[in-house]
Amino acid sequence: MLDLRAIRDDPGPAREALARRDSAAALDELLEADARRRELLPEVEGRRARQNEASERIAAAKRAGEDAEPVIAEMKEVSAELKQLAGELAEVEARRDQLAGSLPNLPHPDAPDGGEDDAVTLREVGDRPSFDFEPKDHLELGVAHGWIEIEKAAAASGSRFAYLLGDLVMVELALVRFAVETVRAEGFEPVVPPVLVREGPLYGTGFFPGERESIYEVERDELFLVGTSEVSLAALGADEIFAAGDLPRRYAGLSTCFRREAGRDTRGIFRVHQFDKVEMFSFVAPEDSSAEHDRILALQERILGALELPYRVVDIAVGDLGAPAARKFDCEAWIPSQERYRELTSCSNTTDFQARRLGARFRPDADAAPEVLHTLNGTAVAVGRTLIALIENGQTADGTVRMPPALVEAGAPASIPA
Repeated sequence: MLDLRAIRDDPGPAREALARRDSAAALDELLEADARRRELLPEVEGRRARQNEASERIAAAKRAGEDAEPVIAEMKEVSAELKQLAGELAEVEARRDQLAGSLPNLPHPDAPDGGEDDAVTLREVGDRPSFDFEPKDHLELGVAHGWIEIEKAAAASGSRFAYLLGDLVMVELALVRFAVETVRAEGFEPVVPPVLVREGPLYGTGFFPGERESIYEVERDELFLVGTSEVSLAALGADEIFAAGDLPRRYAGLSTCFRREAGRDTRGIFRVHQFDKVEMFSFVAPEDSSAEHDRILALQERILGALELPYRVVDIAVGDLGAPAARKFDCEAWIPSQERYRELTSCSNTTDFQARRLGARFRPDADAAPEVLHTLNGTAVAVGRTLIALIENGQTADGTVRMPPALVEAGAPASIPA
């Protein structure tokens, strides 16, 4: 949520920033609703005061045996005005809250303009594999070796689900262990969080109202399945006031995630409804959020480098940012069967947007008033897509897949089939 008080005092910069996200008109509507609310509040409060005063005068007149009808008539008139003004105030406040809740974050000035196809490549790292045989995609290899079962999963659960079996499960376990141990060594506390949450954390992180259609809902229990453990990890700081010495607070969430994916990438396990992920999340002081963003990205690159995957880093364009993000970097791994880079990880600086909605604050010192902190998130490892990249880039002519030493040290076989 944006800082309405600061924007009210000087709306120009926010209007200019939101114009890059096609949201300037909504900001103007919000400011109009906010101005009308501030006009109505003293009128409503004034009518209530007059109503209370009239009630006292009526009671006094009756005690003294005087005619109270003129005051009663006055009170009826005031009550009618109050009802009309209070009704308008309720409508204006609802409109203001709806607009405030739906506006996205202000984009970082350095985030590139444009949409989905306008991300800027910052660097490419590693050599793409050169095969002297006809390479197979992950599903061909997975089915041939009994690592991936799609048809039985479709019969049991529907499309975009899969069973992972045997050697691939052992690789997943090693991958998760490697990722968690890597980020834990950098101060991210491991967490196994709830994957069912109430509406509050989804609103607080900015997934609601905009992404409601992508979230699975358990209506009977008024719960939702998270699409990322970012939601559950953020809730650890909801309505919290941290001491300055408590920051930064870093978590690494290991969870299964659920999304109503649709459309493209229907083959294999690239875009599925259920997947496992290790997610980093940080609560930091505002002046530290830029450095924390770089820190998370560096960790993501270290993990991809250790996995020996060729990848590139892209700076996501403003029009392709999720509502909470001010800036986002993606790491995309080379997928040989598709002959292109595909997203494996992302990391976002959401500045004070989520924290303001969550009520997450800190005291710069013991005697200071609480201030809103900043939050950031980043994927340590998205298991399914990373398995795809490992399988396709590490395959050999005889159909076995070589595993990188970092995973072997974490418990994976040197190659699969083992």
